[in-house]
Amino acid sequence: MNDAAALLGGIDVMWAHAGIPGPAGVENLDLAAYEAAMALNVTSATLAAGEVIGHMRKRGGGSLIFTASVSGLVGSMFSPVYSAAKFAVVGLTKSLAQRFAADNVRVNVVCPGLADTPMKTGFTGRSGDPAEAAANQARLLASVPMGRLCKAEEVAHAALWLASDEASFVTGVALPIDGGFTAR
Repeated sequence: MNDAAALLGGIDVMWAHAGIPGPAGVENLDLAAYEAAMALNVTSATLAAGEVIGHMRKRGGGSLIFTASVSGLVGSMFSPVYSAAKFAVVGLTKSLAQRFAADNVRVNVVCPGLADTPMKTGFTGRSGDPAEAAANQARLLASVPMGRLCKAEEVAHAALWLASDEASFVTGVALPIDGGFTAR
């Protein structure tokens, strides 16, 4: 972070956008897979925030954005470990938003629904059976009022808005990008 700040003249915005599905269940849990999921989904976000906050304070403010998931707003029966990790990211967001608001550092989180990205298979097709993956995707889509998958660029546009001056009074928000999934 220090090298980036020196090269760029400071840091105004950071988007911590990382995640992996992790183990599908808690029965016979592979502890190494669990720890890897928590490290990438939660620990990396926490460490990134700790590295960037000082730089944003020096500049008089900034925008810190995380990516969680609708699984961080509504529990997921398909991925309880992922859900727990993303709930942690939402909680981290709300805590940091309060902690750094006086420093004019805004902290928000985007919460996409099932997105049309390669990671989708990690949720819908864990068994490797294409028919099961298609059935799981159809079941998930049936719970989305807009009836389609989220597009990666829709998540990027939401993060861009949160990073912009147009969102200058927005902090502590967990923004669902989910076609109405969490509206029910």
